Amino acid sequence: MRLADWLAYQEQVHPKAIDLGLERVKAVADRLGLLPPQALTLTVAGTNGKGSSVTLAAGIYRAAGYKVGRYTSPHLLRYNERIAIDGVDASDEALCAAFTAIEAARGDVPLTYFEYGTLAALWLFRKSCCEVQVLEVGLGGRLDAVNIVDTDCALITNIGLDHTDWLGDDRDSISFEKAGIMRGGQPAIYVEPNPPPRLLAHAAEIGAPLLIRGRDFSELHGANQWFWRSEAQQYHALPAPGLAGAMQYANAAGVLAAVETLRERLPVPETAIRSALTNLRLRGRYERQGQVILDVAHNAEAAQVLAQNLSADPSAGKPCLVLGMLADKPVEAVCSALLPCVSSVIFVSLPGPRGLSASALAERAATVGMNGITAESAEQGFRLAKVQAAADASILVCGSFLTVAAVARLLDE
Repeated sequence: MRLADWLAYQEQVHPKAIDLGLERVKAVADRLGLLPPQALTLTVAGTNGKGSSVTLAAGIYRAAGYKVGRYTSPHLLRYNERIAIDGVDASDEALCAAFTAIEAARGDVPLTYFEYGTLAALWLFRKSCCEVQVLEVGLGGRLDAVNIVDTDCALITNIGLDHTDWLGDDRDSISFEKAGIMRGGQPAIYVEPNPPPRLLAHAAEIGAPLLIRGRDFSELHGANQWFWRSEAQQYHALPAPGLAGAMQYANAAGVLAAVETLRERLPVPETAIRSALTNLRLRGRYERQGQVILDVAHNAEAAQVLAQNLSADPSAGKPCLVLGMLADKPVEAVCSALLPCVSSVIFVSLPGPRGLSASALAERAATVGMNGITAESAEQGFRLAKVQAAADASILVCGSFLTVAAVARLLDE
């Protein structure tokens, strides 16, 4: 089958789109001989910042000369983006070969779309003899398919109120789910200064040495350079991360902490760190294309960071906002964060069972004082924004990977 056929098929194999738990996916991984992994593993969880952290870590190890597998989700434009080896996205042929092997091994075990992808990544990394694999958790951590792998270092970026239907309705409960990627005796990194109590308790209970930003490592940054330090190591005058925004320094600080904890097993020269920071790229993270700003922010914490980035960007002004969101996201909190930063708003409809219609999105936004016009698609909304915005004004597209992807495709044409 072609890749598109495989992906359509995978959506039908399991009756649920999400079915958290490790028993099924681990059974298939064992049949495929994927566990334990041959590659040293860094697993990254958190509410925001996972994608940029995974990308930077993989970039550092690549620059150091290691063969690196990188697994992220969701993708922006092509499914192939999820799995990369040495910075090259997996080909259709490689993905189809992986899915064929998985299908032959699974028997009558029902797998979700995400579980197929996770197994495909592990299969391709083993087949390619990767020395290190950097894995992004999809949802939570404890029961996420990625967690079938016993990580050599767990990196948790932050804890926010997202996916509350699955993970719990407060930061403490959510932190316990994300702390599930930790392993006893293996280092764990937490990038926010104040970890929730259950995360601290879990690390202590299983004996995972926990390093916390602001206590065990720290960073200080200026306009174009920064430094990082821990008790054992210091880096001075590092180049700014290639992604915009102050939060990228915190993400990078967490990645450097992880790299340092693994140094005895995977030595990394400072030149590799500098190169990876400079070359860090990831689409849809405060991405500027002329007057257009693309950002996949879709929860309260990400929207607050986006608002800070806009305030710190003198060229952004107050942009025209093109906003499309999923129904299970905190629409009101996102709109509240962005309201002071934008000049006008175009609400757009998103497809699928989780997609909010433009009118429903506008109704929810209006409860926090955000008003605007509606469009039936992100593409139509963007075309309206180009007419509505002044010639030199910015256009901000955000709220969902789906919203950003639709406009990114227009810009790439």
